[in-house]
Amino acid sequence: MRSYKTAVEFGVVYIPIELYLCAKSNDIGFNLLYKKNNQRIKYKKTCKDCPKDIKNEDIVKGYEYQKGKYVTLTQKEIDDIKSKKEKTISIDKFVNLSEIDPIYFDKAYYVIPTSAEKAFVVLKKAMKQENKVAIAKTVFSNSEQLVAIREQNGNLILYTLHFFDEIQSVPKVINDISVTKQEIDLAKQIIENMTEHFDAKEYKDEFKQKLILAINKKIKGEQLKPSKIITPKNVINLMDALKQSVVASKKSPQKKSTKLKNKKSL
Repeated sequence: MRSYKTAVEFGVVYIPIELYLCAKSNDIGFNLLYKKNNQRIKYKKTCKDCPKDIKNEDIVKGYEYQKGKYVTLTQKEIDDIKSKKEKTISIDKFVNLSEIDPIYFDKAYYVIPTSAEKAFVVLKKAMKQENKVAIAKTVFSNSEQLVAIREQNGNLILYTLHFFDEIQSVPKVINDISVTKQEIDLAKQIIENMTEHFDAKEYKDEFKQKLILAINKKIKGEQLKPSKIITPKNVINLMDALKQSVVASKKSPQKKSTKLKNKKSL
């Protein structure tokens, strides 16, 4: 598991840490092939006046400040302009988690101390008892990041956040439409019938399993059959659709007892 080394600054307390991604991608990877012979498609790095194959050590980063004109920066030059604040995670303030709209959250990282463990534990327990989230800025991979750090299940988790100007506006505004109390009550009944505890273990990547099965069938030379897709009935009357949904959303007796049991265990 790859990690990123940095440090958290809490007042004048300095805690060296490593960041580990909380989640990994389990997607099935596909290569691009030429369909006539199934040969891998390769990408060559070249330019108009370059040799056929350019080595990585001969490639530099350039910023186009005018059409066709570039200024180049080496990684050392980029690192040299970073201040101490940008090389560490210096906590700016503490806020309530409820103040951060989930739309701002991006990636999550486990925060693991590499030394100063006592200071780490003190910070973690204090944040838990105060129920606060730390806000800071730092630089990851030549890009400044806004981050939030919170205590969660005995761990410190760092979340990268989108900046305010990165959040796009709603592409289309839906005008308010008049609805009846009965329609709202029926919708609330559906929600009540479908309300359960969230358990991430219940959810598996079912399409991935179907994809693996399809790949294995193709390896064996078997033909794939398209899935049967049942088109939902077009219910024109909203009230009828809501009433049908209330009936369809009712749980079986076994499901209901499980739901009540879970509620009592809270």
